[in-house]
Amino acid sequence: MLPNRSKLFRRSALVAVTVAAALLAGAPSTQARVTRIVIDTKVSPAFNGQVFGDAGQYETIAGRVFGEIDPLDHRHRIINDIDLAPKNANGNVEYEATFFLVKPIDMSKASGLLWQDVPNRGGRVTISVDLRQKGDIGLSSGWQGDNSGGTAHGAPGRDYAVVPIAKNPDGSSITGPVMGRILNASGPNSSPIIEHSNPIAYKPITLDTSQAHLESHDHETIDGIVTGVTVIPSSDWAWASCSASNPFPGTPDPTQICLKNGFAPDKVHQVVFIAKDPYVLAVGAAAFRDAASFFRYEKQDDFGTPNPLADRISWVITRGSSQAGTFVRQLIHIGMTQDEANRKVYDGAWPVIAGRRIALNFRFAKPDLVLKLYEAGNEGPLWWHKHPDKVRNLPTRGMLDRCLETNSCPRIVEHAGAAEVWGQKLTLGWLGTNPKDYIPLPENFRRYYFASTPHGGGDGGFDPNPGDIPDCSSNNYGRGTFPENPLPQTQSVNAIRFHFRNWVMKEIPPPDSVYPRIQDMVRPSKRAMGFPDIPAVLASANPGAPNNFIQAMLDYDWGLGLDYSDNKGFHSFEPPIIKQVIPLKVPRVDEDGNEIGGVPVVLLQAPLGTYLGWNVTASGFHKGKVCNYEGGWIPFAKTRAERLANGDPRLSLQERYGDHAGYVAAVKAAAANAAARGFLLEEDRAALIAEAEASSVLNP
Repeated sequence: MLPNRSKLFRRSALVAVTVAAALLAGAPSTQARVTRIVIDTKVSPAFNGQVFGDAGQYETIAGRVFGEIDPLDHRHRIINDIDLAPKNANGNVEYEATFFLVKPIDMSKASGLLWQDVPNRGGRVTISVDLRQKGDIGLSSGWQGDNSGGTAHGAPGRDYAVVPIAKNPDGSSITGPVMGRILNASGPNSSPIIEHSNPIAYKPITLDTSQAHLESHDHETIDGIVTGVTVIPSSDWAWASCSASNPFPGTPDPTQICLKNGFAPDKVHQVVFIAKDPYVLAVGAAAFRDAASFFRYEKQDDFGTPNPLADRISWVITRGSSQAGTFVRQLIHIGMTQDEANRKVYDGAWPVIAGRRIALNFRFAKPDLVLKLYEAGNEGPLWWHKHPDKVRNLPTRGMLDRCLETNSCPRIVEHAGAAEVWGQKLTLGWLGTNPKDYIPLPENFRRYYFASTPHGGGDGGFDPNPGDIPDCSSNNYGRGTFPENPLPQTQSVNAIRFHFRNWVMKEIPPPDSVYPRIQDMVRPSKRAMGFPDIPAVLASANPGAPNNFIQAMLDYDWGLGLDYSDNKGFHSFEPPIIKQVIPLKVPRVDEDGNEIGGVPVVLLQAPLGTYLGWNVTASGFHKGKVCNYEGGWIPFAKTRAERLANGDPRLSLQERYGDHAGYVAAVKAAAANAAARGFLLEEDRAALIAEAEASSVLNP
């Protein structure tokens, strides 16, 4: 229930006067910010006493920030259920978040640049050696508050947030529907509900299975057509832990499901139940912002504890990879780029291998999910500039709208690869929901595309022999068909990081954006892409791949309780209704099946095979479908005779390069091109050439 309007007006006026007075005094608002920091552990010197260039030795500091936000501040009205969060005596909403600092012991030797890294599912981040050599400071900062698995409160060595639980105005629990899915379980043992990699954060309000709904599915298409649905009677399952030695009904447990007849293999089991006490998860985004603001601007907390970075931070760049990258995009979209003292927090933002905004700001959100069937995260604008969304009948919006209003937009670099195209609907953010032309890029923005690369890039190297077969991403999703894609992003990212520092610190612009031309963007079909008839693909569980293969862009209906533009509110029911399938486009490929366009990567310019941003799931429920987030690699034959014997249309290594010296020459040419265009540092260029020279490619 909203506050009385007259009280709201008086409260807003009071906040405005307080903030104005604080600004005139040269200090932030005394009402809402980080109020206390606690240092739990300090290691000095860290890293075994290693000396990092002129910056010297480093130390690490692990601790917690405690703070509060004004729920009536215009920057926080976007937070779902903020009015239903408990308030302190000041009328503010409180939070706690962990942090981990990596800094020079002697801060006079620091560069002044703070990298605020976003932990992925609680995984603490330490800045790389090259940044320590430059005197940069690292801040791994908690934001995810769902208190499950890797983000469980108190988990050692992890970074997380403690956020409030929303309650009805009378103090009673808020309830709502929650859905969980169990993939490829089998046998008499019970199974937990895993959301990608962590247990589901919500529990049923009752263990009475007649108050929930459980069903199994035999098959689901990429377009969300479900067949072979079997409803499991409430008498045939239990919220319980069970096994062969502890059979049904087992031991009561709200986190697991036990089936009377055991789990049938190669199925999805889908449960919908009523949960209570939703976390106000977007408060974690405010905690993340406030931590950066404190370490950048403040001298001490309210209790006199000094800021260990006081007066030494001139620039802040936030960055995150994969799930953490989707958080960076969400952080910007909801306007958490300006603190309550009206100060710009971020000079740069770097969402890495992320094609969506994280599903964080609605009731009973599940931020661990990754865009499989029925999973949120593509609602509302996924593009930066304002752009119409007539296909979904949504307002003309862009992810920069709020930071533009407050003049707090950072410079942005984004990079992603083929796995994000096939698994994360990346190109929706390039072309919109009516894919006819690119949405113009904003100023102070760079987009870099790594053609044919897997999620986060491969291990690199110049080994002509295939490696291991990967497991598909997501718990128990299945196993791939082709060896892991080794195509790296590492050296290119090293160069981009170099340029990004110079852009923020020295006003030196980085290379222009590089991604496929519009004429090289086509429908995701074999014919439109020009994908060759590679024998290994033809012999796979999906010989027609990549036809009907991409993770489809589904337009969902969760009822009237959701603002679909901001993905804020609540789901009235689960699972959602699929209203329509929105077409996507993908990059065209060359005669080898490698993508056209993108940042010059040496191994792709001197290829040893076909590098795929996708893989075919070999068995299980998802057999023949895209192996979630995993790439694949199909090596070239060594000789013409070998490829002809296999019916392979792709030229062999000998036909391409002649001999080992020819291959090394190709690597040198590719490295020179990448370096000339600004995407390969000199030390990496030399190292790649040496690695190619030492390789076994076409060596006797």
